[in-house]
Amino acid sequence: MEVIKLQLDISKDSLHVYDALNSEVRLKILQLLSEKRMNIKELAQKLGLSSAITTRHIQKLEKAQLIKTEKIPGKSGIQKLSYLAVDTIEIQFPQKIYHSYKLHTTQLSVGHYTDFYVKPTCGIASTEDFIGQVDDPKFFMDSERMNASLVWFSEGYVEYKIPNLLTARDTPELLEISLELASEFPNSNNVWPSDITFYLNGINLGTWTCPGNFSDTRGRYTPSWWEDKNSQYGLLKHIRISQYDTCIDGKFLSDVVLADLGIEEKTLLTFKICVESDAQNVGGVTIFGKGFGNHDQDILFNFYYL
Repeated sequence: MEVIKLQLDISKDSLHVYDALNSEVRLKILQLLSEKRMNIKELAQKLGLSSAITTRHIQKLEKAQLIKTEKIPGKSGIQKLSYLAVDTIEIQFPQKIYHSYKLHTTQLSVGHYTDFYVKPTCGIASTEDFIGQVDDPKFFMDSERMNASLVWFSEGYVEYKIPNLLTARDTPELLEISLELASEFPNSNNVWPSDITFYLNGINLGTWTCPGNFSDTRGRYTPSWWEDKNSQYGLLKHIRISQYDTCIDGKFLSDVVLADLGIEEKTLLTFKICVESDAQNVGGVTIFGKGFGNHDQDILFNFYYL
């Protein structure tokens, strides 16, 4: 038995079919007609609708070429019977025009910075304890900082160096930086805006205003020794630099594009998190790493390439 197939695409030429299927009543009609041929009166009784309304539904399905209606002679004269005109529907999508990207990920602990300038309040902590003395910037060079899972300061910056492991044959298409951030306030302030600026290879990617330093509830991964009154968690932010612009969580951040960064010519990249002294909201920054906050991760650098 031949299978009758209706082929559709995703152009406007197929909209009338999708529109015909976008109805519970018309779907029920198709189900009823899959069992046997039926006339308007029979369908109207099954549906609990008037014959006039049922006829309009039938006409819409006929226009979409999903059913057909024929005049059949019977004992009581000529009657119109409707039946399914197709057995299956096939939707043809356009050929994909995008490439499948490859991915290389580099993960750095929040204490893996190579340069800094910070002002109190400031400090670093591991999942076990504070590292060095709180509010004394010189302890930001403590060798134990590599074990840090939390870094905070009121003004200044920390800068990280990221290895560029792409080869000369690789073409970078997108760079995504993912990290958990809050502003900084002693001990905490849920409404405390801070303008946090990001730099990559010395180029200003843009400024994002963090709304607060959050302690309304404990961070999901914040260790038990950390007091409730202190900052508990941040907001997970995704900075994406593409061939077109720089966005943060899908919202436009700046006109900086991937080509501006010279990634292909560099073996090391620099990433700076900064609270500028002349910012409108000098509210500091808290950087959450693995074992603190609501997201169990360090700073992630995702290189998408061809």
